[in-house]
Amino acid sequence: MSKRREDVEQTRRRITEAAVELHGTVGPSETTFSSVAEKAGVQRSTVYRHFPDEEALFGACTSHWLAGHPWPRADDWKSEVDPAGRLRKGLRDLYRYYEVNRDMIFNSLRDIVVMPAFVGELMKAQIDEYHTVLLEAWPEQADGMLAAAVGHAIDFRSWQSLADLGLSPREAADLMSAMVGCMGARPITA
Repeated sequence: MSKRREDVEQTRRRITEAAVELHGTVGPSETTFSSVAEKAGVQRSTVYRHFPDEEALFGACTSHWLAGHPWPRADDWKSEVDPAGRLRKGLRDLYRYYEVNRDMIFNSLRDIVVMPAFVGELMKAQIDEYHTVLLEAWPEQADGMLAAAVGHAIDFRSWQSLADLGLSPREAADLMSAMVGCMGARPITA
């Protein structure tokens, strides 16, 4: 009985890993149950036996991928009380994460409309947490313009544009921190 259970778990893991690999290479919109089955070396019906619908497969895929690629922890940035320092620390962590996981994040953002809603909600919740933690270091200056600047800085596409221009994650984080820091350092006007 335990051998059978182990075989079932291995098959499920192979299917999940095949889906993860396809999402990272061709993207979710191009990943079909047939392509997952082929990549996993199983029949399409086997994929459906383990995952009756796309939402179930996406749930397993997302959980598996995040277990191996956890987002940076925003709580680690809270010890930095200087707003510019906190932003720089946060962006350095986040931009390194973006660099390492570029293909998966790019494909996920590009194909977000074809994925179950919970995937977009998870990504949004993570980015919202980063935004809150970074912005709360500037309590008096936290107006709409500063909030927008921080939001722009943590956006994957902002990092991507700087990376495409040849900046390392550290250089991109330092540049973006300096730019946003100018917004936080400006005088408060009524």
